[in-house]
Amino acid sequence: MSDLSNNQGRAYEFVCLNALYEEISKFRSAQIVINSSFHAAQKAYNTLSSVEKALYKQSALAMIPSIFDCEPRMIEKDDDVIQLFIQKDEAGKAGDVRDIIIVRNDIEWEIGLSIKHNHFAVKHSRLSATIDFGEKWYGVKCSDQYWADVNPIFEYLEEEKNKNTKFSELPDKDNDVYKPLVQAFINEIKRQCDINSSIPQKLVEYLLSKFDFYKIISIDAKKETQIQSYNIHGTLNAPAKCIKPKIEIPIATLPKRIISLDFMPDRSNTAEMYLDGGWYFTFRIHNAETFVKPSLKFDIQIAGLPITIITINCIWK
Repeated sequence: MSDLSNNQGRAYEFVCLNALYEEISKFRSAQIVINSSFHAAQKAYNTLSSVEKALYKQSALAMIPSIFDCEPRMIEKDDDVIQLFIQKDEAGKAGDVRDIIIVRNDIEWEIGLSIKHNHFAVKHSRLSATIDFGEKWYGVKCSDQYWADVNPIFEYLEEEKNKNTKFSELPDKDNDVYKPLVQAFINEIKRQCDINSSIPQKLVEYLLSKFDFYKIISIDAKKETQIQSYNIHGTLNAPAKCIKPKIEIPIATLPKRIISLDFMPDRSNTAEMYLDGGWYFTFRIHNAETFVKPSLKFDIQIAGLPITIITINCIWK
């Protein structure tokens, strides 16, 4: 992700946090917990123009009524104080993609929101000669065969790095780098799935989150804010004491098998994965820098969702 995109994302987190606080405060006592992530988001927000600030606020306000309809515990009248805070980046590295946490300590309840501004990427995971993606993604170390397949690719990139070569100057990066690396990735997942039947479930848990959450996506061009529910463990959509959710969120089921994993047609740098239950992911490998480095980044997208993942489109007013 570019510095600009990262800055916009942090700024949107700040706007969503404050919009939620303002709207919840109309119903009950609320408090924003100030931490280092809050200050980082506030700093990013202060770089926006007045027009951008108004646009982000409009986007955030559009999703709040639907979030309240899904989560009545956010607005039920009670004596306790509901707290809101932005998570530190370390949480994401540990498998928690939630950016904003909303918590009530008196009833041991919390929900999380993953905040996206004009992008739908799930992860931006890397491959390199030192990153064991299998151990990191689903808890099984990559095989010796995987390392035998990828090490020559990364050795080649290391050599080109030492020459101060740009990625655009590589003579045939598709066939020398992208295609063999994606092929090794595909082969390794298939290899491990043949041994361990839990790989598909663990893989999707890594790609999504260890915790249930709502994904909030601002789509500025459409003047629309999208809410997606990821209720894998059944912790979302709880009723309040006297209020039931107006929008019902079903519990989604994790996949048990990979139906197909192969190259996307006519794309030497992209794998597509179809799993049972309606899950469909794409994995596009790319260089994230101008100059060659022995490390490449995946742009991982959810291209298909189960019907149990509810999507709510909130039109801006």
